[in-house]
Amino acid sequence: MTRFINRLAFMAKIETTYGTDAVPTGAANAMQGTNVEITPLAGGEVSRELLFPYFGHQGVFLVQSHAIIAFDVELAGAGAAGTAPAWGVALRACGFDEVVTAATRVEYTPDATPAAPDAVSLYYNLDGTRHVLLGARGTMTMSLVPAQIPRMRFTLTGLLGTITDQALPATTTTAFKKPVPVNKANTTLSLHGSSLIAESLSIDVANQVEPRFLIGDESIRITGRQPTGTVVAEAKSMATKNWFQIAQDHTTGVLAAQHGTVAGNIIQLDAPAVQIGRPTQGQTQGIANYSLPLMLTPVIGNDELKITVR
Repeated sequence: MTRFINRLAFMAKIETTYGTDAVPTGAANAMQGTNVEITPLAGGEVSRELLFPYFGHQGVFLVQSHAIIAFDVELAGAGAAGTAPAWGVALRACGFDEVVTAATRVEYTPDATPAAPDAVSLYYNLDGTRHVLLGARGTMTMSLVPAQIPRMRFTLTGLLGTITDQALPATTTTAFKKPVPVNKANTTLSLHGSSLIAESLSIDVANQVEPRFLIGDESIRITGRQPTGTVVAEAKSMATKNWFQIAQDHTTGVLAAQHGTVAGNIIQLDAPAVQIGRPTQGQTQGIANYSLPLMLTPVIGNDELKITVR
């Protein structure tokens, strides 16, 4: 039967026991995303490389089989301060702890116990064919660009579950709230104590995600993290801000961004110790800009980036 690429449901649920199917449902655990991509059978290949008195392919063994799902989520709040956003489950699978302060805020910071971060069971159903991923963990990038919808992109790697024909489930995605576009009214950004006129901000959590297949254990592990980013900002005089000297001095400073103005739909980004890499010069609409590479460094550990939803 013909299947249509735009008839898709995918769901994610935190696992109680690692690698044990948490059985996400369309009613309770549906994700709402765009640019959804799946690598349904990733892994390696092993050839026997036997010698025969003739030429020919001997075939291969598929080993360390796993699957990867990548998707974009609109960066928006939960609708009420102190409520976890619907995309929080994916962020937890990227090595972030979730701390809820009732009626006030939800904070996400890098997991203080990286040996056992949360993992999710993922169901990806493309018009009647369902792929199951277990023990999935991953990494995340985000971008804020004026006149566009802010987005996070998750790339989650999971152990290979079943691939079967299953009816496309109904989904409830009301927990995903409408975002607001990035602009002067909705968005503020400062770096090293200076408010910026900026063309973009991007952040890459840059988790090192390792499928680990051993005798006695198979898992997806996060084994490292090197968060980076980029800000593209209007070029000002050296008297206003000398980014070149700041880069050469290896100085660290605060990055603070806020998107949204109404309680329940405010996202705040805080990085306390950002080092600037080598600036490059460009232009947009004939106006000079600087592209500033960012290195998000920790202060006391596991504090290089905090995402607050309020």
